[in-house]
Amino acid sequence: MWHRYFAAGALLGGLTLLAAGCGASSAAAATQKESQKLVLYSAQGYDAAEAAAFQRATGIKVELSDMSTGPLLAKVAAEKTNPRWDVIWFDGNGPMASMAASGQLLTGYSPPNLSHYNSLGRSLLPVNHAYFPTGVTAAGAIIYNTKLVPPRQAPKTWSDLLRPAFRGAVGMNNPAISGPTYPFIAGFFKEYGVANGEKFFTSLHNNGLKIYATNGATLQALLDGTIKAAIFQDSAELGAKLAKDPVQVVYPPSGVTMLPSDVAINAKAPDMQAAKEFVNFVLGQKGQKTMQDIQAAGSDSLFQPVTNEVKPLVSRNGVKWIFLNPVWAGEHESAWVTWFENNVVR
Repeated sequence: MWHRYFAAGALLGGLTLLAAGCGASSAAAATQKESQKLVLYSAQGYDAAEAAAFQRATGIKVELSDMSTGPLLAKVAAEKTNPRWDVIWFDGNGPMASMAASGQLLTGYSPPNLSHYNSLGRSLLPVNHAYFPTGVTAAGAIIYNTKLVPPRQAPKTWSDLLRPAFRGAVGMNNPAISGPTYPFIAGFFKEYGVANGEKFFTSLHNNGLKIYATNGATLQALLDGTIKAAIFQDSAELGAKLAKDPVQVVYPPSGVTMLPSDVAINAKAPDMQAAKEFVNFVLGQKGQKTMQDIQAAGSDSLFQPVTNEVKPLVSRNGVKWIFLNPVWAGEHESAWVTWFENNVVR
């Protein structure tokens, strides 16, 4: 649009006409933005703040559908033949890899802000650009109530949670509902082998493991004393610690599974241009800073950055990360979530 009006102004040689052309271009661009609408499906704590910031910055209206990852993916599956969404955003690149393999995600797009990735972000970016990492957390770490667990009983390893002192007093999330939980389980299977992983979770079940829907429910059970210790996403754990709740977070020395949050564009996005602009915005400075607005977004803001635009709000120095191949994890998700449901949840 700008090039067309500049050409007209130069051809007719009138500054007044040029100014009028620029004004018309701005008005047309504004009208075009007003007519655009981005439909965002998300399971992130900062998605409402991000949607509002994007709308302010671009003038593009955002329709946000926010829910837990399990229901979100079920909604996407139900709409597979007639998708309504432009962009999807959640924790866990296994489902993203599966969606990419089935042709649901746009590939080959290189947003301008792609250059802002740090080495971690570049290592997590798939070669086909089917989805884009926006931050990293640990899929699961140990957290315990310091009022209920004396120092001598404090867990240091995963197997410590099997001790008699924790009988009936450990909780974790349901992987069919909570997005971070399946990657934690898959990472455990990767690190220790499927047979040993199944033995561990079965032993937790036999020791009275309690299952909750999401991070918030599990944390509440920990704080009200229903359980003494839990396993869930470390950003929520660190949020409780920052809030000065009586908790301590433990990263077992054997390692914790790295959980990327990823944003992706629908291959059949109803508003493709708006979708591309949103992804680029998320990777830019305004988008990343909005994600770190802990007052608006809560503990999801405590991610490990994958771009050079922001610094981490909390330190994870010394944590051993377990990298999970998203394709491998995605291929096993249905079977392992079903196994967990049948052998641990019930």
